[in-house]
Amino acid sequence: MRRDTTGRYEITSTAGEAVRAFVPAPLPPKPPVVLEGPLQTLHEQALLACGRLDGVSSLLPDPELFLYAYVRREALLSSQIEGTQSSLSDLLLFELEGAPGLPFDDVVEVSSYVAGLEHGLTRHAEGFPLSSRLLREIHARLLARGRGADRLPGEFRRSQNWIGGTRPGNASFVPPPPGLVEDCMAALEQFIHGGPEGEHTLPVLVRAALAHVQFETIHPFLDGNGRLGRLLIVLMLIEAGVLGQPLLYLSLFFKQHRSRYYELLDGVRQNGDWEAWIDFFLEGVESTASGAVATAQRLLELFRVDQARLMGLGRSGVSVQQCYRTLRRRPLTSVNQLRELSGLSFPTASKAIETLVGLGIAREITGGRRNRLFAYDAYLAILSEGTEPL
Repeated sequence: MRRDTTGRYEITSTAGEAVRAFVPAPLPPKPPVVLEGPLQTLHEQALLACGRLDGVSSLLPDPELFLYAYVRREALLSSQIEGTQSSLSDLLLFELEGAPGLPFDDVVEVSSYVAGLEHGLTRHAEGFPLSSRLLREIHARLLARGRGADRLPGEFRRSQNWIGGTRPGNASFVPPPPGLVEDCMAALEQFIHGGPEGEHTLPVLVRAALAHVQFETIHPFLDGNGRLGRLLIVLMLIEAGVLGQPLLYLSLFFKQHRSRYYELLDGVRQNGDWEAWIDFFLEGVESTASGAVATAQRLLELFRVDQARLMGLGRSGVSVQQCYRTLRRRPLTSVNQLRELSGLSFPTASKAIETLVGLGIAREITGGRRNRLFAYDAYLAILSEGTEPL
């Protein structure tokens, strides 16, 4: 459906140049979005896929061990969309050693995304509502280090920004003037929580689709808007109870369909084609949720097979089992970390990881005799699928 009015333009001056900045109309769209026909069917499929994902997460022997790596996978993918070139192993090595890694700024950026995401999840668990304040808190952690640290972390922008082009005059899109950002975000927060009456008239997957576009259109920060806008989706789904664990991230889908993603955002802004965007978004939810279910099932099978290989080890079996459980929690690790997390002594942990290497479950990756590092290659391979740099 095409809509005549999706917002208005404000003529402002930036660097001595007249600029047409777009101010989006408050959500929900008018006339309202209607779920019917193929769109309704797609919504039902996406919701069922989320239910299957929420169910399979309860089958994991320890959801935290999956979340540890899965959250980092999302941080990597979301940051790659912004142009970083790190790998999952780069990030895990950086967190393990604080080592420079290559490229250093990219790894710091991905690590900061992890910090921001985990802060948002912790605050939610504490009962703090999804709000502009929480988004600013997360943003402060996203930009705490490395590139962007001088781009007002945790604060709405106080100057005009733009997307594409070398200056506002040749930009592909100019968000609202800085003086209107606060009001736009207040309206978005009100929509997220059901409007003035606090009652939702649209299902949460559709609300998340609308809110993501609105956030990206407002572009309230000088930097980090893309990453935070993608994180907003999963926070909304968790707050609404659609997901019990933060396991649904659309960054891989957006990365794989990057051109279409930006084309549809422009379609909403230019002619109000929310339905085309929602169709794409729901397709992404269904595809991503189904992919996450398949990943979780593959990991469960990997753990089952490798666990079976540890049977019959005799007296050393108990310590090797402890070491293996720790390796599942930290698939790239050192003997020191194994010792700390498993409670084993250094000699016992060292001997146990050597047993896992001998069985082909772990691999020593430094080739040295000191400060050795070990990788659970099969686990990392599954989690790294689709994370190759753009």
